[in-house]
Amino acid sequence: MARGRKRKFNPLIPAHIDQAALPRGLYWEDGRWYVVEPHPEGGATRKQTVAYAGARLSELHGIVEERAGRGTRGTLRYLFDRFHESLEFKELATDTQDDYRRYADSITNYLRKDGSKLGSVQVDRITTPVVQRLVEVFAMGRPANCYQPALPATPSKANHLHRYLRRTLAWGVRVGLCRSNPAIGVRQAREAKKHRMPTPAAFDKVLTFARERGSLPPHTKGSCPSYLAPVMVLAYSARLRGIEVCTLNDTHKQPTGIHAQRRKGSRDTLTEWDPEMIEAWDFLVARRTAIWTKNGRNFAVPIKAEDRRLLVEQTGNPMAKSSLDSAWQRFITLAMKDGIISKQERFSLHGLKHRGITDTVGNRGDKQDAAG
Repeated sequence: MARGRKRKFNPLIPAHIDQAALPRGLYWEDGRWYVVEPHPEGGATRKQTVAYAGARLSELHGIVEERAGRGTRGTLRYLFDRFHESLEFKELATDTQDDYRRYADSITNYLRKDGSKLGSVQVDRITTPVVQRLVEVFAMGRPANCYQPALPATPSKANHLHRYLRRTLAWGVRVGLCRSNPAIGVRQAREAKKHRMPTPAAFDKVLTFARERGSLPPHTKGSCPSYLAPVMVLAYSARLRGIEVCTLNDTHKQPTGIHAQRRKGSRDTLTEWDPEMIEAWDFLVARRTAIWTKNGRNFAVPIKAEDRRLLVEQTGNPMAKSSLDSAWQRFITLAMKDGIISKQERFSLHGLKHRGITDTVGNRGDKQDAAG
């Protein structure tokens, strides 16, 4: 395809830019670089600013390449794309892969002071101070200015981005895409203390609240998912993580108790039945059966016991951990709003495991065995 007419020399373009090497479709006006794109609301086109006077020629090429849907070789975006195609990435859990893709988008779409995106920067130009500054901006937040949008203070996200960047750069060093790993040595942000283990009183109040609101007709004002109360019982009594509750299936029900398959290197455990655990398990089985056998629904019930998850969505499919987390956050927020617990008493779903370990009768070794 013909390139079109030759670009005329523009004396207003910054002197450090070789005008003959400028990428096609990029223009200079009023102290900024822009591209012409269709207006999102239809009709006439609009000028979209993509960089300012300080941008280098290599960065301008990277911006154009990125907008075309392909990262320029050697840029941060290119590194992330190659990492996501690697065997190391494909061996990760699906949820971890989704998180990493989200972290990559947050980093590459980060707007710099010159208006360019961080993803268009060459990896060799990423230094330890650059990474440190990135972590601090996400941790402390940033007010909006004429070039950059406002960012809320998210110290937890800042640390997640740092760990992702450190891992990706380490992979890049191993495969020859990076010379060094500038994310090493960066100080992480201090995160707010998490609301972890509930007090016995808070646990009892919230469990009672979950049972009351779970008994209301679904999708009515003040109602909560009926599965939350039995999930709380199982997480506490069997000392389970949220993901371990989600993956319980019919094979985990043993005559003497619940066989828990642990994550993160913990040993599997067998927790003996008690009346509350039996009631919680039977309730979730009855709920699952009602969903699977609902009139007008031809749901294919899994034949294998290991495929019959205890916790299912209204569609009949296994419940995702993210769905359980979202339901829990809505529920615990409602409990605080209705005065069941205070903000200081708020606890996480994972905190029920810690409460269960703490309440386990015995010495330290007994508690460790119970926790896996």
